[in-house]
Amino acid sequence: MKYWISLVNTVEVEQFIAIAQKAEELGYEGITLPDHLAYPAAPETPYPYTEDGKVWWPNTNPWMDPWITLTAMGVATTRLRMATNIYLAALRDPFTVSRATSAAAILTGNRVACGVSAGWLKEEFDLAGVDFSSRGRRLDEVITAVRALNTGEVVSHSGEFFDFKDVIMSPVPSKPVPVWVGGKSKAALRRAAENDGWLGVPLGNEAMKAVIDSLFELRRKNGTYEKPFDVLISAMEMYTPEFIESLDPAGTYHASVLPWTPSPWGRAFWVEEGEDHSELDVKVRSMERFKAMMERFGLWESA
Repeated sequence: MKYWISLVNTVEVEQFIAIAQKAEELGYEGITLPDHLAYPAAPETPYPYTEDGKVWWPNTNPWMDPWITLTAMGVATTRLRMATNIYLAALRDPFTVSRATSAAAILTGNRVACGVSAGWLKEEFDLAGVDFSSRGRRLDEVITAVRALNTGEVVSHSGEFFDFKDVIMSPVPSKPVPVWVGGKSKAALRRAAENDGWLGVPLGNEAMKAVIDSLFELRRKNGTYEKPFDVLISAMEMYTPEFIESLDPAGTYHASVLPWTPSPWGRAFWVEEGEDHSELDVKVRSMERFKAMMERFGLWESA
């Protein structure tokens, strides 16, 4: 199991470069960044991953442009991987997504993955003038169009939402940018199985394994089982060697961790009493403590 630092709800954006550099030094696999394009001051749409439907961050939470930010962290490191978790590609057009992902991949030596989801916040889609009810179909079409555009060949596309003829994007990355899909609805799992990976939602080990098993069954059915597939787990309980060994061998498994960030799914165990997790030194110590604990249990695999 390799570990990724999640920057969700980390508000000290001026520390991001230093966090990425320290994560690389400690042997973390990668770093992920969330995304909102336009955040309403008073959202009313229920958040799907908490029991009461409430978000667990203030409406002043910073939402840095993910591709600019990941590129900056990538240029400041040499090995660390970067991914969006998640990027609201359905709020953008294929040309914007193609240009952003291509630039990030080129400037980081193909160390980025595009993690996407259909999105949950209706008000955000309303602000952008994008129909919320068709966002899943729009996301599917964006993914298809961007994969074609990122080949650098002359591309034409005619779909439900986008129609263009004889377009060429340049430059494009030397390798395809992996597309990882978040969510656990039937449509989200179908979408993930058709692409390059799944971004897990917070689940216990038993429920997580059931979802992962269903993903690989879908990949058997759609003929992609033998192709590489990444799974980024977001667990609500401690991993065990038995849990990891029980996972389908066709997957490459990673874990998303929040060493210093309290969440509805648990306190930040690696921040000690009296420490201020807004300070960079505390974040660094929490990363070190998390690594030390995983090493003690034989669950740490350095990148």
